[in-house]
Amino acid sequence: YASFGPRYFSIDRVFRNETLDATHLAEFHQIEGLVAGRNLSLAHLKGIIHQFFKRMGMTQLRFKPAHNPYTEPSMEIFSYHPGLKRWVEIGNSGIFRPEMLRPMGLPEDVQVIAWGLSLERPAMIMYGVKNIRDLFGHKVDIESVRRNPICRMGWEAPAESKAEEPVAG
Repeated sequence: YASFGPRYFSIDRVFRNETLDATHLAEFHQIEGLVAGRNLSLAHLKGIIHQFFKRMGMTQLRFKPAHNPYTEPSMEIFSYHPGLKRWVEIGNSGIFRPEMLRPMGLPEDVQVIAWGLSLERPAMIMYGVKNIRDLFGHKVDIESVRRNPICRMGWEAPAESKAEEPVAG
């Protein structure tokens, strides 16, 4: 059985030298996390990622082996975007290489699973947006922002109802 130890999470703003297109921004937000523990595996990592996206209503996920300098094995994470009719990368993940952990003084039987997930790309999928630049930056449609709920992750807005007259008492 795995035993989970320390867990760390953050949401950061990231800058990359990217060519801008419908799914790439030079400046975006990344959800990062890591969990340290004994007997952790790719199954635990995939389970956490599946659970995270399931809570946002996203269940169509695929994992693809990848190369990252600090983790091995590593995986890219994709979700299907119906509007674009293709799979879109929404994150990257892996198990930290032992030589990354030893200088930190962690015991040899401790593994660290980690991930970096996009914030804007899942929002594109959830809201049916075909161009990421419509979500972030100077071309955002303010009327679209006003029409859409701030957050709809697993939450249903209450139906509008007529206000009832207060009861005297």
